Amino acid sequence: MKYDTYLFDFDGTLVDSMPTFVKAMLKVLDDYGVKYGDDIVKIITPLGYKGSAEYFQKLGLKLSVEEIISLINDFAINEYAYNILAKPNVIETLKELKKRGADLNVLTASPHVMLDPCLKRLGVFDLFTNVWSCEDFSTTKADPEIYKMASRKIGKKIDNIVFLDDNFNACKTAKSAGIGVFGVYDKSSEEFIEDMKKLTDKYVYDLSELL
Repeated sequence: MKYDTYLFDFDGTLVDSMPTFVKAMLKVLDDYGVKYGDDIVKIITPLGYKGSAEYFQKLGLKLSVEEIISLINDFAINEYAYNILAKPNVIETLKELKKRGADLNVLTASPHVMLDPCLKRLGVFDLFTNVWSCEDFSTTKADPEIYKMASRKIGKKIDNIVFLDDNFNACKTAKSAGIGVFGVYDKSSEEFIEDMKKLTDKYVYDLSELL
């Protein structure tokens, strides 16, 4: 099926931010001596900052959700505002898709305080009809309902929209919601390439493959 309505993840899909995202998240756990498993990145990536903070509490971090988010923000906010770059061919691909009449949207775990300044600095914010953080839906990308809510806001049937993400868990949840799903390569999820290819409708190593 050919799609003309896109719902893009942000970290690891549009921008090369996963190293910063992971470093900011794990720094909090490391600084407080909290132990975590090898699958921590896979688990927290779809959860957003609030969801990750709540998960950190379950791991034993004795801080409030607000305190955890503040610590993450202190480390990451400057990177998103000034340093994080778009992944190769992303800007050109988004502009070409828009030129062809595609409806472009963003749904990400990152909060607006990081998301919006980064997209504006890269010159692509205005290409999107909607730029959503999970905080706009009061849930996470680990909840199938978020994809259904986004599709209703877009005003299209969910199976006429394609969601693009580099995270296996997010793609798996999105697939269960009935939305089209394209997997996107990112170094942080290299070990899941074959699983992603089996799960998704299409797997791309570079966003220019959408053209």
